[in-house]
Formats: sequence, C-alpha cells, structure tokens
Amino acid sequence: MNLPNKLTIARVIMIPFFVLFLLSGLAGPASKWIALAIFIIASLTDLLDGHIARKHNLVTNFGKFMDPLADKLLVCAAMICLVEMGKLPAWIVIVIISREFIISGFRLIASDNGRVIAASYWGKFKTTFQMLMICLMIADIPALSIVTSAVMWIALILTVVSLVDYLMKNRDVLAEQR
Repeated sequence: MNLPNKLTIARVIMIPFFVLFLLSGLAGPASKWIALAIFIIASLTDLLDGHIARKHNLVTNFGKFMDPLADKLLVCAAMICLVEMGKLPAWIVIVIISREFIISGFRLIASDNGRVIAASYWGKFKTTFQMLMICLMIADIPALSIVTSAVMWIALILTVVSLVDYLMKNRDVLAEQR
C-alpha cells in the first residue's frame, strides 16, 4: 500500500463526510464551506496521487482501478447532492454519469483485448470543468451565477466531446468484438 494508493483511499473515505456536511447542515451555515473544503481537498488528492505514482514509478493495478473509480464516486456523489439541493438539473447529471458508464464499459472491452485506453486531454479538461462547476455550485455566490452557468455548460459540452473523442479514436476496439 504505497502513498498514491493511500491518497486514493483517503479520497473515497472523504466522500461520506462531504455528503454529510453538504446535505445535513450539521455545522449550520458553515456546512457548505466545510463540504467545499472537503471536496477541494479530495479533488487535490486526485492530482497528487497520479503525480506521485508516475514520478516515483509507484503505478499499481490497484491504483489503475481505484483512482478513476474514486474520481467518479466523488464527482457523481457531488452532482447527485447538487440535484437534491435543486442547484443542478438532473438531465445534465444523467448525461455525465451515462458518459462515465459508457467509457468504463469501453475500457473493459479494450482491457479484454489487452489494450489500455489512457485518459485523453479532453477527458482531463472535462474532469477539471466538472470539479470547478461543483465548487462554484456549492459556494453558490450570486455574483458568480453567470460564471457558474457558463462553467456548467462547458462541463457538459466537454463531457460529450470527450466521449466522442474516446469512441472515435478507439472505434477499432468495438470492431475487434465481431
């Protein structure tokens, strides 16, 4: 159990605390700020664990599996909470989560064929904008409402673009299944 894997596990452990503070109001008006801090820290562990794993050659099969899963759990939990709070339309979350299932299935098929499909720049931009969107929606600063809406639409567009990019660049994976 190396440091990058411990950071990934820490990210997963932070999710219930994030949800608790975001939805319960446990700490009164400070709850959303505590939830936002937890979300930001969890998001930063994503950057940190990957950087450390690559820099120090600590890439493991556990990390390859759990890191993207931890990211999806964090982002999906946050977006579902935002739907519950009336801050994010459910249909946008459905599109985003559907993309994640499609890509995960696609990667599973590729894996069965001995191929690894690495994250693309489009996918990384998508994740960055989704996390920024979540932060802005949690903070809920009225003066930034136009920025928040713009970031939401950019995140949605990048979600679709990254899906099309993955499918087009790796369409031969499906052809191998015939």
